[in-house]
Amino acid sequence: MKDAARNQDAPGGTETTTSVRSEIQEYLDIRQQRRWIFPRAALVGVFAGIAALLFRAALTGADVFRNGLIAWAHGMPLLGWIFPVGFAVLGAALSVIMTRRYAPEASGSGIPHLEAVLRRFRRLEWKRVLPVKFFGGLLAIGSGLALGREGPTVQMGGAVGDAVSRWLKVSEKERLTLISAGAAAGLSAAFNAPLSGLMFVLEEVRRDFHPVVFGAAFLAAAIADIIARAGLGQFSVFAVPSYPLPPLSSLPVFAVVGIAAGGLGVVFNRGLLTAVTAFRGVPSRFVFPVVAVTGGAAGLVGWFSPVMIGNGHALAEVALNGRMLLAAIPLFFVVRFLLTVTSYGIGAPGGIFAPLLVLGAFIGLAVGQIAHHFFPDIAPIPAAFAVVGMAAYFTAIVRAPLTGIVLIIEMTENYSLMLPLLISCFCAYAVAELLKDVPVYEALLEEDLKRTGDTYHLAEPTVAEFTIEEGAPFDGRLVRSLGLPAGCIIVRCWDGRREWVPKANTRLEAHMRIMAVISPDAADALDKLREGCEEVEGNKNCGKPT
Repeated sequence: MKDAARNQDAPGGTETTTSVRSEIQEYLDIRQQRRWIFPRAALVGVFAGIAALLFRAALTGADVFRNGLIAWAHGMPLLGWIFPVGFAVLGAALSVIMTRRYAPEASGSGIPHLEAVLRRFRRLEWKRVLPVKFFGGLLAIGSGLALGREGPTVQMGGAVGDAVSRWLKVSEKERLTLISAGAAAGLSAAFNAPLSGLMFVLEEVRRDFHPVVFGAAFLAAAIADIIARAGLGQFSVFAVPSYPLPPLSSLPVFAVVGIAAGGLGVVFNRGLLTAVTAFRGVPSRFVFPVVAVTGGAAGLVGWFSPVMIGNGHALAEVALNGRMLLAAIPLFFVVRFLLTVTSYGIGAPGGIFAPLLVLGAFIGLAVGQIAHHFFPDIAPIPAAFAVVGMAAYFTAIVRAPLTGIVLIIEMTENYSLMLPLLISCFCAYAVAELLKDVPVYEALLEEDLKRTGDTYHLAEPTVAEFTIEEGAPFDGRLVRSLGLPAGCIIVRCWDGRREWVPKANTRLEAHMRIMAVISPDAADALDKLREGCEEVEGNKNCGKPT
């Protein structure tokens, strides 16, 4: 009793005891979660890896068929162009029809949809997403639309995580963790890049470095990568030489690559969002004529240059090996840019990772060739700048620099370019931020939510964490004055130095993190909490349900 009284009388005594107990409980919770979540994450990695492997193999077959068709059609110089154009129109039309009818959420990359699912804005129906994404993506990319395979594999991986979680009847929180693990596995298997899959989920999709989420995503990504390598071989995605360490005097040129990538990345984001918005505004009777024109344009480009269509893998290798004239780069860039934004805009299933990497390689190679012409000692190998340009362009568009750097290193095995990658990606990030551009997946998610409205789906009581931004409505308010609905209780506060259980007269302050428990019948509290934590004229994504 005396010790208890002494703890209560001491400044912060009760709060310190509460903090210690909460830390112990959190540690025990993590141990309990690890016991069950890791075997389940491994299972997700196996199935997601198999799905990605089958998808990659099917796309390889489709590419061989398309290129063979184009080669055969060139035997008929006058009318041969009809066959690749017709093939592309048919593939684009079937993929869009399938997606719009059976799984509209499978359109595009599917990554914004996964982010919405993890924030509880949307449901994930794996029974329809998985087949539509697989066959729709195969039709779209295989027919020649300028889309990548990583978007379908990420969303299919998330769908596999959802399927496993429902089969095992896990809790809602574990289900979200398994969906995250599946997404990491999908990206890992798509590019033979397990660290990139892990980083992308932590940095962009989930934005949660919780030990359980980290461990589950890491394990699933590693297993999926093993399966992909066992099926398709242990090799880097791009056949690129290992370029030597560039001289320190070349770092300003790499900074120029980042600046150029940052500016053009903003153009890409706004062009892509414009294309998506414009297509959604097209009257229904004109939808398929627009789809046919887009597919036909891709087929016509493929008639003249087969490497220009599809995911652009062969075209990227040409740039990465420096086998492209400077005069041709602007034309190639513009054509691929237009093909990518229009292919994505019509809603066909496919990602933008691979297409934007191609564009980034063009930017880097152009800067490298110009620098080599004027300063050959500073830029002895222009192709090395193409490697860095891919990461910089990815960073400017997605705003995930760690993922971009790790992804390019894993795909090219050019570890010697680490410092140039850091310099270029920082410059690209800074330029995009200075231009006040919204990252592409956030922009696409916001556009979708504005169009359809925010919809929360809580199947059971959930825990949500939020950070109070400076100037937010909750900044300086007492807990009792927040006006939270019944069924929503703030159970924990922490300010970086200590944590405690708040009372009615606890005053919330900027940069403070709060944890709330929300019942299913109080789902609208998520809106109120999120709005209360945001600065009035600032970021719309400060709150993060967990």
